[in-house]
Amino acid sequence: MIFKKTGTIAALVSGLTLLASSAFAGPVWTFGPEEQGLLKLEYKGQFQFNHRDTGAGEADDESANEFNFRRNRLALMGAYGSNFGLYVQTEFNEDNNISPLYVTDGGNSNFQILDAVMRFKLTDQVNVWVGKFKYNLTRENLEACEAPLTLDRSHFIRAPYVSTRDKGVAVWGNLADGMFQYRLDAMNGRNDSDSSPKSNLRYSARGHVTLFDKETGYGYKGTYMGEKKVLTVGAAYQFEPDVEYEVASTNTGSVDYAAWTVDGFFEYPVEDVGTFTLSAAYVDYDLDDAYQTNPVDPNLTGLNGEKNGSYYKAGYMLPNLPLQLFARYEDWSFATLNYVIDQEVTAYAGGFNYYLRGQDLKLTVEYSMVDFDTEGTINGVKTEDINTLTAQLQLIF
Repeated sequence: MIFKKTGTIAALVSGLTLLASSAFAGPVWTFGPEEQGLLKLEYKGQFQFNHRDTGAGEADDESANEFNFRRNRLALMGAYGSNFGLYVQTEFNEDNNISPLYVTDGGNSNFQILDAVMRFKLTDQVNVWVGKFKYNLTRENLEACEAPLTLDRSHFIRAPYVSTRDKGVAVWGNLADGMFQYRLDAMNGRNDSDSSPKSNLRYSARGHVTLFDKETGYGYKGTYMGEKKVLTVGAAYQFEPDVEYEVASTNTGSVDYAAWTVDGFFEYPVEDVGTFTLSAAYVDYDLDDAYQTNPVDPNLTGLNGEKNGSYYKAGYMLPNLPLQLFARYEDWSFATLNYVIDQEVTAYAGGFNYYLRGQDLKLTVEYSMVDFDTEGTINGVKTEDINTLTAQLQLIF
C-alpha cells in the first residue's frame, strides 16, 4: 500500500510538472489506473479599456474609446504519467475597433482553436511536440501572453504568412544541466498552396544559453517578478523556399522567405532594493526585396511583410510592494507600409503592473506612442502618429 501511494504521488508530481503554466489556477481532475491521468481547466482573460487620440469622427481626427477583451481563453491541460502531455486552448475574439495601428468599424467575431498540441517527453534532453503551437523564432513570441513585462508583445514582430502559432512538429531539449537549450521545428508556414509557387514547409532552428536560474521550458516569461535570477542569450533562424510569386500579375518567378534574430533577457532581484529586468532583441525578415516588383503582391508588404527592427525593454519591481514599472522602445524599418516605401516606425511605451494576486489577478496601465517617419494619405490610406492609453485587468482562474 505504501509503495502504491508513493507511485501515485510520484506520477502526480510528474504530471503536474507537465501541466505547469504561467499560473497554477483552475481545478485539476485525476483519472485512470492509479490516477496517473490528470486534467486541468483554466480560464484566461484580459479585459481592456483603450483610448486612442485619433481615428474616430467623419475626418478620423476625433479620439476613440473602447472596452473589449484582448484575450478571452479557455485552456485544457492534460498529462498521463510523466512522459505524455496535452494542451488545448480556445480563444474568442469580438469585433475590436481599436487595433495596434488603426481604428476601424470592427470585424466579425471569431472563435478558434488557438493551441492543440501533444507533448511527448522522451528524456530530459529530447521532447517531441506535435500539433498547433508557437513556432521557434523570436523570444518575444515565445513569451507567455499572461506574463509579459510590458502590456503585450511587440505589434511589429510577427512573421509573414502566419499568426503567432503554426501547425507541425518540434523537437527540443535541454543540455548541460539546463544551461543550453536547442529547438528544431518543421511547420506549415504559408498554408495556401494554391496561391504560392510551391507547397513547402517552413523550418526553424533556435538555441539559447542561460545562466543563473535556468529557463528550461518551451515558453519564456517577460518577467519572473523577482522569483528567479536569469541571464539568457538566444538566436534563431527560419526559412521557407518559394513562399510567393515574384510577379503577382503573371504568377511567375518565386520568392524565398528567411528570418533571423538574436535576443537577450536579464532579470535580477536585489534584496531590499528591488528587481531589475532588461530585455532586447533584433529581428530581420527577408523576402528577396520582392516589394520592388511592380505590381507587387500585397502579402509581401505591410505590417507583416519584409522588415527589420529591434526592441528594448526595462522594468523595476519594488521590493516590498507588488508594483512593477516598465518602459519599452522599438525601432522598425518596413519595406512598404501603407504604400509608403522604406517607412521608419518608432514606438515608445511606459506604464506599470500591479500584482493583486501575482499573474492570476493583475492590473496593467500603459501609455504608448507610435511615430511614423513619413505621414500622409496615399491611395486612400491615412498614416499619422498615434497615442494610446490602455488599462487592462488580467484574470487567470
